[in-house]
Amino acid sequence: MSNSTPLIHLAKIGRLHHLPELFGTLLIPQAVYTECVLDGRGYEESTRIAQANWLQVVPVVNQTLLTLLNSELDKGEAEAIVLALEQSADRLLLDDAEGRNKARLYGLSYTGTQGILLRAQKLNKLNASFRATLDALQASGFWLDKHLYQRLIQEAGEYSKRGER
Repeated sequence: MSNSTPLIHLAKIGRLHHLPELFGTLLIPQAVYTECVLDGRGYEESTRIAQANWLQVVPVVNQTLLTLLNSELDKGEAEAIVLALEQSADRLLLDDAEGRNKARLYGLSYTGTQGILLRAQKLNKLNASFRATLDALQASGFWLDKHLYQRLIQEAGEYSKRGER
């Protein structure tokens, strides 16, 4: 299961291919497809997402829970959480803090874009410096706290800007 943000930003930095490498077929709700592909029409990342044959759009069934979550989250996040619950997903790909808080309340495991990249790096699938990949992610418009940035660099086993390990 995935929300829009990981798909969009991984596509922007040419790293969308890590998702099927790490997770196989990825289920997404209609709202995520709409946001990524239809609303994003004309953007290169939208085309990359539309061409991803390992993405499968699945409708959300529990409209009651969806209505409840829609009052607090955006439509894509709400649908992704409901779909993850309906499909008993192992993991939900989600970056937004409010969405993560809701996912946690429902007992869902989640990871974000930087966690996906870290996992790819640890499995030697990144084929690039982790720091350079994070820098590209930030350049794509993805906000990353400087302390988290340093912690991720260290966890990846790369030296930080201060020469720390």
